[in-house]
Amino acid sequence: MNTIAHARQTAAARASHPNFSVDTTFVLFFLAFDCGQRFDLGFEGLLSGATLMLFVVLPYFLPFDGEKPAFELWVLGRAAIACLAIVLGVMFGQSIGVVLPEMFRFLPLTLLIIAGFVSLYFQLYSLFKLRPAK
Repeated sequence: MNTIAHARQTAAARASHPNFSVDTTFVLFFLAFDCGQRFDLGFEGLLSGATLMLFVVLPYFLPFDGEKPAFELWVLGRAAIACLAIVLGVMFGQSIGVVLPEMFRFLPLTLLIIAGFVSLYFQLYSLFKLRPAK
């Protein structure tokens, strides 16, 4: 009987927090999109790749009230999102000046900054919100 009650609490906690790291996923997408657009194999590319790999893994360890998904599947999903965004960024970079006007070159970085600020707001809100004592 205790196992059934625990399973119900787990399901309720999972249903009440279905948005585990959705905000950081948008930041990851635009970061990978920008890295794909500016793809190079120099030192700057090495730093961008390291930042991208860290941003795939580290948001799993942010504070969260509910139950987190399995680490392996979560990282695999975020890596797939990053790979898709890199491919789209390379295609976007190739279309600048040919199909799209030159001023669209700064669009991914602008969206990355906006997504970063929104993610920062959500993370600070979840960190500072009042929680009743258990």
